[in-house]
Amino acid sequence: MKIFLLILVIIILLFLFIQTYTIMSTSRTEIQKYTVVHSENEFEIRFYPSATFATIRSRVKTYRELSGPGFRQLAGYIFGGNESETKIAMTSPVQMNINDTLSEMSFVMPSDYNPQNLPKPKDSEVIIHQTMDEHVAALRFSGFASDDAISENSDKLKTILGHKGIQTIGNFRFLGYNPPWQLVGRRNEIIVSVKWDDSLKL
Repeated sequence: MKIFLLILVIIILLFLFIQTYTIMSTSRTEIQKYTVVHSENEFEIRFYPSATFATIRSRVKTYRELSGPGFRQLAGYIFGGNESETKIAMTSPVQMNINDTLSEMSFVMPSDYNPQNLPKPKDSEVIIHQTMDEHVAALRFSGFASDDAISENSDKLKTILGHKGIQTIGNFRFLGYNPPWQLVGRRNEIIVSVKWDDSLKL
């Protein structure tokens, strides 16, 4: 009985150590820069300046199908799968544009990189590109992402923006901020580009 309790305590302490270390590591990860220009209880409007992305495209239509294979391809690029075998720091969030035509998964590159100084991917399916400045509406939710959670929160944001009279542009996208082994303090978001004027009164 004493041995069982000792093993149980060790497992609990190890779990707490891993979770604490993961949360601390996540807090030090570079996050894509943005400015909040309007905030309400359920959502906010952000301005994202241009950034450099590494992106893969896929014909799959679900988070479940895209998340694993897409992550492995992009991780391969930043972990040395490029012409100079350069290790590129992981940033957050991971972005997914999941739809019925051509889905995409993207890593935002560290801010000191651009398409000119990034090494060329060995995988021809990894595309390096610069995004445009954009305003987005963002809605945050916790827990683990799933197709149902993404769909539910996308519908929720769509309804909120419709009631506010805010015009959306393009697809709703998913942002994930945490590694899969982080069990607490998880951050997920749904974003969509919007037509925004700073003088708009809501």
